[in-house]
Amino acid sequence: MAAPKATEDWTFLDTAMARTRRGWSVLRDRGPGQIQFWFIALAIGAASGFAALLFRRGIESLQSLLYRVEDITRLASATRELPWYLFILWPTLGGLIVGLILFRLSPGGRVRSVAEVIEGAALRDGRVEIKAGLGSAAASLITLGAGGSSGREGPVVHLAAVIATWVNDLIRARGVTARDLLGCAVAAAVSASFNAPIAGALFALEVVLRHFAVHAFAPIVIASAIGTVINRVEFGGVTEFELDQQSALEFYVELPAFLLLGLVCGAVAVILMRAIFWTDDTAERLRARIGMPPWARPAVAGAVLGTIAIFFPHIIGVGYETTALALTGEMLMREALVLAVVKVAAVAITMGGRMGGGVFSPSLMVGSLVGLVFGTIATQVFPDVSGANSLYALAGMGAVAAAVLGAPISTTLIVFELTGDWQTGLAVMVAVSTSTALASRLVDRSFFLTQLERRDVHLSKGPQAYLLCMFRVSNVMRPPDHLHAIPTDDVWEALEAGVYIEPNATLEKAMPMFEETARMWLPVVRMGETGEAPRIMGTLHHVDALSRYNRALAATAAEEHS
Repeated sequence: MAAPKATEDWTFLDTAMARTRRGWSVLRDRGPGQIQFWFIALAIGAASGFAALLFRRGIESLQSLLYRVEDITRLASATRELPWYLFILWPTLGGLIVGLILFRLSPGGRVRSVAEVIEGAALRDGRVEIKAGLGSAAASLITLGAGGSSGREGPVVHLAAVIATWVNDLIRARGVTARDLLGCAVAAAVSASFNAPIAGALFALEVVLRHFAVHAFAPIVIASAIGTVINRVEFGGVTEFELDQQSALEFYVELPAFLLLGLVCGAVAVILMRAIFWTDDTAERLRARIGMPPWARPAVAGAVLGTIAIFFPHIIGVGYETTALALTGEMLMREALVLAVVKVAAVAITMGGRMGGGVFSPSLMVGSLVGLVFGTIATQVFPDVSGANSLYALAGMGAVAAAVLGAPISTTLIVFELTGDWQTGLAVMVAVSTSTALASRLVDRSFFLTQLERRDVHLSKGPQAYLLCMFRVSNVMRPPDHLHAIPTDDVWEALEAGVYIEPNATLEKAMPMFEETARMWLPVVRMGETGEAPRIMGTLHHVDALSRYNRALAATAAEEHS
């Protein structure tokens, strides 16, 4: 009697396995359905949250080992008694290892960060480079652990994007689905890194996806919540910074001071960003002039950083101890001013020297120091109508960070969630609004978008500009055997007049040519080697280019408003 039951069990198992294989086949071939998407988004959120947690713990363990510190939150004060040569040795050695990693794994020797994630969301179907991304994560971990002066948020965001890319490739997700999964990964990573669920979700929407579509909101919020749970299980439900007292805005007449603080912080943010770009360009010119190998460049930057750290150990790592002292007002104005200048220089050397890390944590530290200096002056000049100078440090922290990231909404919320002080929101919002308004006019909207503009990726100008870069002429042109092909004699006549475009060019180059030449079509020609005749590949018609462009604009608008 047992045989029939065993047969039934095997039949059930075979059926279940067959259905599983069919389900996986459908998932691979057609992409995930709605229910599958939610489970995948949840899994990506959890994986990204754990990645952020491990990344943070890795940095702390390496710093503790190299700098002989048990409490990483007291890194600057605990390292004062270390031998001076360790301050130079560890960043230099770390820079050498970083250079070798990036030379082998990252084309161009650049650390991948938030800018590449934004580019991936806009132009690469929700994907980033996996190999270069893993190398960048390792390089950033070593940079911060060895004493580099940068932040951990950029590497964490890109590491989460690598996870989303792997999953997108695995299930062959495309379009909106792939970008939403990328946003889920980013939100979870930010939340797990900073214990900031609201800001994590809005960061993914505001900075990475650059829209607030309803279809993306729910899964991203859930992924952000998962990241926060992971953080709080490990660290507890505590804020990153503890304020000694809840500051209160004394009178509304004090608000103009925060408007002025915002302008000062906007200018400081621009100085910080331009210092990084100037250092990067100058270091590359010097390296090329003296013939230094690219992999040695981070080691030189590390040696310079180490020399500075002998006198100012505050620049080591993310700088949360110094930021916390500024937020509680436990720092003299002169000391805060000097440290702000030194930190800007240290960040420029770290990132301009092609080491690893991000800019968010450094901008928090610089902003808090600048705000403290401004607040000390303001409270001394107008003591009767001024609150605590620590309130200005809080507002300054948000103002500089918002201007650097180009994300006033999510940065404002991150400041609130990092400090737990929600009663000073009006002061922070006023400072953030003026700082971002000023900085966005002096750079290409943010540090990340300016990075992309320097590589001729024009995302700062919106989809009406960057969508043209997505279409190659070869994919839009009409071949010579097309039903409505231009006569060959007319094509050669235009070519002899010097009017043509190559098939590998994009519509970004083609559209201005239509306007300049007042032609309705352009010859598409592949130029041969010296002495070889050009090869006519077809013709690009203005109406075809406009049609493809308009369809892309319509699809983008539909996604952003769905």
